[in-house]
Amino acid sequence: MKRIVVCLKPVPDPKEWHKLSLDPVTKTLVREGIFSIINPLDKHALEAALVLKDATGAEVVLVSMAPPHAKALLMEALAMGADRACLLSDRVFAGSDSLATARILAAGIRRLGPFDVILCGNQTLDGSTAQVSSQLAEFLGIPNVMHVESLEYNPEGFLRLLQTIEHGQVHLEAGLPLLMSVTKRINKPRFCSFLELLKAEKKEITVWTNADLALNESLIGLAGSPTGIVELFVCRKRRSGTKLKGEPEAVAQAILDKLYRLGMV
Repeated sequence: MKRIVVCLKPVPDPKEWHKLSLDPVTKTLVREGIFSIINPLDKHALEAALVLKDATGAEVVLVSMAPPHAKALLMEALAMGADRACLLSDRVFAGSDSLATARILAAGIRRLGPFDVILCGNQTLDGSTAQVSSQLAEFLGIPNVMHVESLEYNPEGFLRLLQTIEHGQVHLEAGLPLLMSVTKRINKPRFCSFLELLKAEKKEITVWTNADLALNESLIGLAGSPTGIVELFVCRKRRSGTKLKGEPEAVAQAILDKLYRLGMV
């Protein structure tokens, strides 16, 4: 194994979701002035890549489609242990849905050159479509395994995977090249120290625009996005409580009856 690609996406910090709004014309999220973080599941994907790196000596390359300010988040991921990063950034990419995003990522990954494994988070906090990984694999013409919660490299050149399905799990053996999207059960992302952040400043972050990727502009950005957001609202959950009065035995029985009706016992 020589090269592992990890796809990272900056997403709005959940603490600032109350500030989110839609552009009235484009119906895309207005992200200006909202603090961003690395999509949490993408951090799990990066950790999985770093474990593979430790086992195989492979290079770990980050790929992200984002505005220029995403360099700060890529620096954080480099501090975790990735070797270099590639930022795909151009105004014509703005407004891309999952299909257009996958097309842009595929072009960037092809430009990087040969790879063995691509790792993604299973979904992102902001879109939660869980579509990009399968679309990206289709553009690249490679197999895709979603909902991966453990993986192990075999020196003979294949991966052993544990995949979650609707009513259980599946054990798989997969050859390379392969794209995988992971769940949070796969690992616990490592912590990066301030010293590692300083070292990361010396690592390479390459920026490619559409002039480098040469994609047809009718197939990317808003023009190349067949899906869009109709409306945006924050669903606020409120809990209601029920007070039970009476003798302890009667109250305990009432609680058990309620739990039974809810299917919890």
